[in-house]
Amino acid sequence: MSFVITGNPGVGKHTITKEISKLLNLPILDINEIAKEEELFEKIEETNEVDVNKLEKIIKEKIFHPSIIVGHLAPYVLTSDQIKKIIVLRKNPYDLISIYKNRGYSKEKIKDNIGSEVLGVILYDTITRFGTEKTIQIDNTGKSIEESAEIVMEAIKGEIINEDVDWLSVFSEKNDLKEFFAY
Repeated sequence: MSFVITGNPGVGKHTITKEISKLLNLPILDINEIAKEEELFEKIEETNEVDVNKLEKIIKEKIFHPSIIVGHLAPYVLTSDQIKKIIVLRKNPYDLISIYKNRGYSKEKIKDNIGSEVLGVILYDTITRFGTEKTIQIDNTGKSIEESAEIVMEAIKGEIINEDVDWLSVFSEKNDLKEFFAY
């Protein structure tokens, strides 16, 4: 069984995964790289769509020993029997905005990703698929790589269960919901 690190784009998944891989001496299985290698990305407007059913079958064939699996598609292409724990990294959406702008995301793509982080979509989908016993949420905001890696290691060892993250309240208090949600 493997450990998984997931979360929205920009939260630090790949950076933290590299550190955890070194600490645990486990290989990295990158879901996005597999999707690219298998040519499963289909460009629709500005987003890359992936056939998650095909990707799930391909990944199942590639997991034959414990590893660190990374990718925002984890909740949609992995099964509970393949993983020991899944870490959902979160980051303050206000920090993510600048990351997305630096990556050249369009306003619409920024809005979609910020909305997903504010609502905790990946966390919700992860809990729905794997349950609360295997899912651990960690706020990666303002932490160094070393600090984040240490917290993820504590989570893997079972020393921490969850961190509270509530971006919806933060956005609501600042009256910024209308900026990212049509209502």
